Amino acid sequence: MLPSDTLRQVARAQVGEIISRDLGIEREVLPRIPLGAPVALVLTGVRRCGKSTLLAQLARHRIDRFSFFNFEDSRVIGLSVPEVNRLTEVLDELNGPSASLLFDEVQHVEGWEVPVRTLVDRGRRVILTGSNASLLGRTLGTKLTGRHLDIEVFPFSFREYLLFRREKPGRAAFERYLRAGGFPSYLKFPSSELLRELFTDIVDRDVLARHRVREEAALRGAAVFLLTNIAKEVSYRSIARLFDLRSATTASTFVSLLEDAYLVQTVPLYDASMKRRLLNPKKVYAIDTALARANSTSFSEDLGGALENAAFLHLRRQFREIFYFRSKDGRGECDLVVRERGGRPSVYQVCWSLSQDNLAREVGGLRVALEHLGLREGTILTLDQEDLLEEGGKRFRVWPLWKWVLGLE
Repeated sequence: MLPSDTLRQVARAQVGEIISRDLGIEREVLPRIPLGAPVALVLTGVRRCGKSTLLAQLARHRIDRFSFFNFEDSRVIGLSVPEVNRLTEVLDELNGPSASLLFDEVQHVEGWEVPVRTLVDRGRRVILTGSNASLLGRTLGTKLTGRHLDIEVFPFSFREYLLFRREKPGRAAFERYLRAGGFPSYLKFPSSELLRELFTDIVDRDVLARHRVREEAALRGAAVFLLTNIAKEVSYRSIARLFDLRSATTASTFVSLLEDAYLVQTVPLYDASMKRRLLNPKKVYAIDTALARANSTSFSEDLGGALENAAFLHLRRQFREIFYFRSKDGRGECDLVVRERGGRPSVYQVCWSLSQDNLAREVGGLRVALEHLGLREGTILTLDQEDLLEEGGKRFRVWPLWKWVLGLE
């Protein structure tokens, strides 16, 4: 058990580090974090997307008095719950009992939810980060029931990319963003090896080690397969056959674990029938286009898939539920459907460019979706085309995706 003097010394050193840390650009989510909420705030997301930096930005820009502790520090790895309770006492001695408690990489403490739940019940403001989404995501409800609020953190958006790279918005900058992605470390040091190591960390540490998966080679293969098929439909049965898994249920579990780790996200069919949603293939998207390119075999050639992936990520930052549409009679398909606030759906078709070769297919698929959903207008997102089309009483706004993500009319 570490003595209080050691905890005090480490805490002081860490505060010095966070105060002197380069905070980079201000993240878009920073002003939207509800610090007044009477629950623990959990900053969750894929590895190396900037959660710790966001925590430092909160400490220095939005919180008057705080106590900070990073549980990944090699000097304190393996702290027990009693030691965390004693650490809290040490932090209160240093900064006062009214200080906000900022705990970085809290998953390194076995049973961390017990002291955190106690602190929240006492009215303390607690903000957490952690690298494992399964630990700080879907299963968190059973550990901090009614006492937490997830704040999802993503790699840089296009707007954040522009600020980071000091570039002006436009088609050329957006094409560079599609290739470079949004991981800060890769933008500083653009080595594909770095993204391959990140992929290995996510799969090995956040999935295989955490969940003790026995079919390691199959899960790694499934992860590469998903990243190679960005913006395409995949079925659990096909994954099971491809990697000789016991059943489609095993494949479904693998995909869920990779989603928990934020490596990929899947999108179900838009249908009122839950059974049809479950039985139909899912569309798959990556958390980052550069990460997908560096760890797949053919994604580098699929610029249309990269563009659609960027559209999905923009919507995913705003909405948890996203769907794709396909009519039951096969007359038309639409890439992305979301329910806006208030319950009204919006539909989006994404293609690299509109031409005589694909105009009928793209417009036709969107029109069928509009008819099914009782809507009058939809959006076709391309790299740089801008137009307004009308057909059969429906309006189709053609909009450059880079302008759309920036909110430019």
